[in-house]
Amino acid sequence: MNKYLYNALPFLKDIDRGRQEQFETYFRSAPLWLMEMFQVVELKGGDVFIREGDPADTIFFVGQGVIEATDYRVLGTLYDYMRFDKLYAFGGMEFIMELDTYKTTLRAVTDCTIVKLPRAQFEQWMCSDIQALRYEAKLVGEYLNTEARHNRVLLFLEGADRLALLLIGRYEQYSASGVLQLRESRQRLANESGLCVKSVNRGIQKFLDEGLISKEGTKITVSRAQYEALRDFLSQKVHLDPSGMSFK
Repeated sequence: MNKYLYNALPFLKDIDRGRQEQFETYFRSAPLWLMEMFQVVELKGGDVFIREGDPADTIFFVGQGVIEATDYRVLGTLYDYMRFDKLYAFGGMEFIMELDTYKTTLRAVTDCTIVKLPRAQFEQWMCSDIQALRYEAKLVGEYLNTEARHNRVLLFLEGADRLALLLIGRYEQYSASGVLQLRESRQRLANESGLCVKSVNRGIQKFLDEGLISKEGTKITVSRAQYEALRDFLSQKVHLDPSGMSFK
């Protein structure tokens, strides 16, 4: 079956093995007629491909790149509350919950390769394949649980604590050779932490003064030792799982 999957999605040959395995697992029982419905689309960083309230008539999978979920509902403020760099069926939650419209806005953070499927054909497959349906329900449940736990923690964190949580998560996802290099603007950090830019600036200065982060020009860097120190700083308020940023 993998041969047909790679023929339908040639870009899979050029991505990392971890993401290849995610596609293989997700579509291990997919019928050939479903693979014939695949459409591959290239997005630029910043492109919005799902808007909250639009008809949920398409399912999307991210082949390459990173996307984020955005909420505008609180006083019109932009809040980027979740990043995704693993394989999910975006639109799958709406299918599981029998919703007709998308419940979040999704946009590309980096250039992305996206696979599209019509929802009608996705539903046809899911309703005829109990194992595929159970796997999709499992992924939806894991996502909702992660989001809920993260949001509960944010209720009790303010200012520098929220920024520390963001930096810890970025390090665990995107560090290379033990160092995180963060090139995001202060406004983007504000969007992603739910803080104002002034609070982000104060938090960054606090961490610089305490040696918890470093700066190289306009770039923020976090070493392994600084990451551990940030975890120690935050663990005074939040119980963190020793293996990562999930919460006990």
